[in-house]
Amino acid sequence: MPPTLLVLIPLAVENRASIAAAFDIVDASDPASRDQAIAGHGERIRAVLTNGTTGIAASDIERLPNLELIGALGAGYENIARDAAKARGIVVANGAGTNDSCVADHAFALLLAAVRAIPVLDRACRDGVWREQLPMQPNFSGKRLGVVGLGAIGRKVARRASGFELEIGYHNRRPQPDVPYEYFDSLMALAGWADYLVVTTPGGAATQHLIDADVLEALGPQGYLVNVSRGSVVDTAALADALAHGAIAGAGLDVYEGEPAPPARLAGSERVVLTPHVGGRSPEALAASAALFVENATRHFAGQPVLTPV
Repeated sequence: MPPTLLVLIPLAVENRASIAAAFDIVDASDPASRDQAIAGHGERIRAVLTNGTTGIAASDIERLPNLELIGALGAGYENIARDAAKARGIVVANGAGTNDSCVADHAFALLLAAVRAIPVLDRACRDGVWREQLPMQPNFSGKRLGVVGLGAIGRKVARRASGFELEIGYHNRRPQPDVPYEYFDSLMALAGWADYLVVTTPGGAATQHLIDADVLEALGPQGYLVNVSRGSVVDTAALADALAHGAIAGAGLDVYEGEPAPPARLAGSERVVLTPHVGGRSPEALAASAALFVENATRHFAGQPVLTPV
């Protein structure tokens, strides 16, 4: 009999089918059904599938006495109670690498849309407003792009930037010897140097409000910010103030504090482009993440190490 899997997130039909071939699935994609599922099936659940946003709490892990594996679709795992899992010897794995290209693509879509004011120009054109009545937007190419967090996604952002003839710098906990980009040991220094700042660092307590009022001031009135990491990394109030007072030129956000509700102080601003945390979502990325979860689970239940442990 296949292991029982508790699924805490919605799944596309085709991805659910591929996972169902390896598991006996118990669906629980909202808090009420989750409580019912754990109460009714907790003893036989051996694996959980979630994501970084939904996660799983220590109190729920405690109610699953036979849990062995927690998988996260996508790279994020910030809301998985890893300490509780570790204390029980429960393996935690994520979908690292499966949506990197999708997120990097989306980061550039946001940056181009913000710098060239694409949403504003689209609305103006539909309303019959011609170009002479609108402010000109700057060239996109030939500028300086700073990457905050040169992990797998950050590296793909940097590679895409070279196609736009952008000079590339980055800030990381430590320099990466295998890349040709300029390293900044201070985030403030990177922000002061850059025209564009793209945030691809992990979320969590260590990066809470990493992008604050001081960083935005350093980025300056010609600068643009893009965040495709986690909403908690950017101080929403500080960003709203910076946009309102022209401290920076614009921003593109796929993630923001208080998801899923759009940030009220930003929603009315023409200086910001907002998308609803879809940077890593594409049919290809989700299929790859589901396949990696099945591979990790197959390896785990065969007594082998998972490919992408957290």
